[in-house]
Amino acid sequence: MNLKLHYLAFSILLLSFCNCFGQNVTLYNQFNGRFDFTFIGNTMNLGENNITLGCENLLLTSSDATLNLNSNQIIESAYLYWAGSGAGDFNVKLNAVDITAQRTFSNISISSGLPYFSAFKDITSQVIATGNGTYTLSDLDISQTLINEQGYCNNRTNFAGWAIVIVYKDISLPLNQINIYDGLQSIPNALNITLNSLNVIDNNNAQIGFIAWEGDNVLAVNETLRINGNTLSNPPLNPANNAFNSTNSITGSTTLYNMDLDIYNIQNNINIGDSSALIQLTSGQDVVLINVVVTKLNSQLPDATIALDSINQSCSSNVYTIDYIVSNLNCTNPLPAATPIAIYANGILVGQTQTQNSIPIDGSENGQITITIPNTIPTDFILTFIVDDNGTGTGIVTEIIENNNTFSQTISSWLPPNFNLLEPLISCNEGFTVGTFNFSNYANQVLTNSTDTFIGFYETETDAIADVSAIANTSNYVSTSTPKKIFIRIENDHCFSVTSFDLTTKNCPPIIYNYVTSNNDGFNDTFFIEGLRNIFVNFELEIYNRWGRLIWKGTNQSEDWNGEITFGQTISSSLALKGTYFYILNLNDADYPKPFVGWLYFTK
Repeated sequence: MNLKLHYLAFSILLLSFCNCFGQNVTLYNQFNGRFDFTFIGNTMNLGENNITLGCENLLLTSSDATLNLNSNQIIESAYLYWAGSGAGDFNVKLNAVDITAQRTFSNISISSGLPYFSAFKDITSQVIATGNGTYTLSDLDISQTLINEQGYCNNRTNFAGWAIVIVYKDISLPLNQINIYDGLQSIPNALNITLNSLNVIDNNNAQIGFIAWEGDNVLAVNETLRINGNTLSNPPLNPANNAFNSTNSITGSTTLYNMDLDIYNIQNNINIGDSSALIQLTSGQDVVLINVVVTKLNSQLPDATIALDSINQSCSSNVYTIDYIVSNLNCTNPLPAATPIAIYANGILVGQTQTQNSIPIDGSENGQITITIPNTIPTDFILTFIVDDNGTGTGIVTEIIENNNTFSQTISSWLPPNFNLLEPLISCNEGFTVGTFNFSNYANQVLTNSTDTFIGFYETETDAIADVSAIANTSNYVSTSTPKKIFIRIENDHCFSVTSFDLTTKNCPPIIYNYVTSNNDGFNDTFFIEGLRNIFVNFELEIYNRWGRLIWKGTNQSEDWNGEITFGQTISSSLALKGTYFYILNLNDADYPKPFVGWLYFTK
């Protein structure tokens, strides 16, 4: 570029702050099917910047290009790239629509140490809406950059331009794979770019396209473009010794000043089975920046993917029934029947199945499998389905993409809620083991997890399991016999648990009322002892007068004492005289080995 030596010091200083001189060209997107691609775009240069020294020919800020697809060519995607000298102008307009860069690329020329930029925007929806016609890119203005940094003009590396990569579908096309690679890498002196993720099945009509910037027609010093060691050329438009020479292969233009939109046939330069290709560029003088590389290869391959549709599980069970979907999308060939599927739990093989039918392009197949998870697997585990895996991690089908066959999902086993064990409730025996209980607070005490739900109390386990006939009165519950179990049902999001606690009664100490008035007025007519009868069924009660003589003896089968004297000699009648008497109450109960002894007052 007739570079001047006084820029060498600036270049060395600038490069000392940069670990690299550009952003490597790598795979951005891939299309598989009946696809092809084309370019449109234009330069902002009024003439080749190498013809005259300096920037006498100022750059335009807008230019036009025309899209003219056939009616059967349906736009799939459209990507806008624009580039120029300087650090970057990332806000432009396309057909008066504001465009802001989604992605940006930068490069510092090794030769001059000056920066260059490129920007990207996905404009698919706009191009689909506009269709064929004129596209005008405007507001791409690098004039201030050229004024501020005269090195671009002195080195004759002042340029700006834009291009749109268009991928379209056409049912008349063979099944192709389109790969779009982008970045920003520069030469001189030599540049190698490795294109990965290729799948070459048939190299007929294979093509490669380039969007490149700053190439000059008049500079052809050791300028070559090779793929896999083979020199590419497209004479007379692109001679073998001047590949980047301001041309447009689509329109045949030779005045695309300082940019190139070129497409080459490579069917004799790439082999069936290749998964990568090496692009080699050299330039002894001309600065060239590679922005976009697009390949079109015939690639008739399936692409199996798998996804889980639903997982059916039950409580406390390690058996799962899974519905899944195997798809063959973004592909160029059917997926054969009997493609193996392996199922793993935490990396351990737990099941195998296979596709039943040949799955067509863009088709899918539903399947179902029931698997049993080993007890050695934790209750929370990762379930993984891999299509095209024979159970050893090995596939049997060659695919477009070999690393998208896996679907994983974290599974939590459905377990019944845990619960606290509840202490038995004890109440006083009200007779024949009848008791009254309050267990309403057990509804909260039984829960161990705030996310669990108490459902109810039940008199039988069957009722608790069925959730029927829940006990309504839990604060004053009368049990007609004890011991008795009360059952509790609690639930979480998926399962329930049933636990129980016991109701028991004990013989509480009797309450002895020691005043008797035998006048039949309904109050204290007999010697009444509360909590005695039908509780201490073997009790014995003895009444003594003040001289210690036994005058009455009763048991659970006799009436309460009403003053009648049944033992000893009476003076004038069978009723005791008014006065103080003594009692001895033997409960004959293991909990009360000693008799109750006391006095009572009797009157008529």
